[in-house]
Amino acid sequence: MKASQFHLNTLKEAPSDAEVVSHRLMARAGLIKRLAGGIYTYMPLGLRVIRRIETIVREEMNRAGAVELLMPVIQPAELWQESGRWLQYGPELLRVRDRHDRDFIVQPTSEEVITDIARQDLRSYKQLPRNFYHIQTKFRDERRPRFGIMRGREFTMKDAYSFDRDPQAAMASYQVMFDAYVRIFERLGLEFRAVAADTGAIGGSASHEFQVIAETGEDQIAYCPESDYAANVELAEALPLLEARGPASQPMAVTPTPGQARCEDVARFLGLPLERTVKSLVLAVDPDPETGGAAEVWLLIVRGDHDLNEVKAGKVPGLSGFRFATEDEIVEHFGTPPGYIGPVNTVKPVRVVVDRTVARMADFVCGANEIDAHLTGVNWGRDLPEPVPAQDAGHDTPIIEADIRNVRAGDPSPDGKGALAIQRGIEVGHVFYLGTKYSAAMNAQFIDEDGKGKPFEMGCYGIGVTRLMGAAIEQNHDERGIVWPRSFAPFEVVICPLGMAKSPAVAEQATRLYDQLRAAGLDVVLDDRPERPGVMFADWELIGVPVRVTIGDRGLKAGEIEIVARRDLQAVEKVAPDSAAAAVLEMLGR
Repeated sequence: MKASQFHLNTLKEAPSDAEVVSHRLMARAGLIKRLAGGIYTYMPLGLRVIRRIETIVREEMNRAGAVELLMPVIQPAELWQESGRWLQYGPELLRVRDRHDRDFIVQPTSEEVITDIARQDLRSYKQLPRNFYHIQTKFRDERRPRFGIMRGREFTMKDAYSFDRDPQAAMASYQVMFDAYVRIFERLGLEFRAVAADTGAIGGSASHEFQVIAETGEDQIAYCPESDYAANVELAEALPLLEARGPASQPMAVTPTPGQARCEDVARFLGLPLERTVKSLVLAVDPDPETGGAAEVWLLIVRGDHDLNEVKAGKVPGLSGFRFATEDEIVEHFGTPPGYIGPVNTVKPVRVVVDRTVARMADFVCGANEIDAHLTGVNWGRDLPEPVPAQDAGHDTPIIEADIRNVRAGDPSPDGKGALAIQRGIEVGHVFYLGTKYSAAMNAQFIDEDGKGKPFEMGCYGIGVTRLMGAAIEQNHDERGIVWPRSFAPFEVVICPLGMAKSPAVAEQATRLYDQLRAAGLDVVLDDRPERPGVMFADWELIGVPVRVTIGDRGLKAGEIEIVARRDLQAVEKVAPDSAAAAVLEMLGR
């Protein structure tokens, strides 16, 4: 490719709405153009990156035995009504109607469509296992799209779906896909972690996220440097930080704490460690609309220096679909606004859940349910009922003990092999074991060896193809621009001939090298634009092509051509013109 025949449109300044590095650099390098909120045109450079990612993904999916098809972007509502997700999915699901007033959706994912295909085509256990995949446009109507393509509304995803006859076979398919994903991200040249994760809106049981490590990532990953343990903070088990509860050594007393509503302020005011306080959070679960009634109010308690994990809270029996209580609900049940509430002597009965660490605390401090006052010297078994582990609790259990907090760096690793560390990541892939969630709901069955119909055991596996572009840039950039991994850069090599229009020798050498590299199978661009060297270099450093070759009259007279890797612009290699092609291939590891 010659630059004069291509479309380059670099910018000196990023758009004002670009919040993160990847958005700024993609806009400046001319990879994307904004069309509407969360919707982008992928310009020629950006599309080249996408196609190279797709090639790697497609090769590894095929190698893993998956079969490619292409499902529609627009899907009929009837399938989503069968699965139950027509109502469950929420406002991110874009619903449309055709001229006949029939309901459709713009697909965010394709579990329903692929399940419909399976129930039509896969009739016998002899046809299993089977794995279908496609690479297709998706749409999720994000309330506040941001971060460019990282959290856009329209995006490209590879999603795959496996069908098996029993859970054991399904987990074998899951492992095949897990291994394929590892190969994909290794080939892409990205630093990543596969972490245990929550299944979220997709549903199912087993789940792993593939996270590209980046300080700008929205997700937090807990991992143990001494072992293979890794999990999203949403899922990572928080072990109790106290081995056992100490004896009660203080009487419970109402202690004035004027104006001290936060745990940090209370601890400072009383001259106590923050770890002696507890934080109270009030949740509510609304009744079934058909039965009506009042919302059920819950009090969740974590140590004063800990944070509530909302995903874990939602898994406590009875708390599914919770919301945070209103101030009126809090006052009604505790007699005081937030800041001074606690589990002792509530105005109305509430269900209480305490974190594992809190259940082992003694002589702790909590709100007194009156303004400007806290209780000190509070103890379980004396001032409050003993917490009962969640697995042993019933609906009438007054206080439940459960893991409801976020882990922190330094906490013991759940596998018992060291302490946890925390790093940030960007989710770019996710594998789920779905079980029969969709096949049972949609009556998708096969005839097993015993002649009986059974629902398919399913798995689903997604990779954010366009999101990978942004994640790669967040991980690979410097003050000059993007630093692409060679595996999916828009071009592998750029040749920058200085004064090509004026120097036959430069033009001849540049063209010869261009032809040699193309013959060697490299994706190379020759910058034949009439630009000054500084402009050329700045453009290609911004775009991030892995290797740059500079050819000029002065160098040729000295018998030299300059080669530099984008990752280390200071390490310029000077080679003889006849050795340039071999040197480039060596630098690229070819």
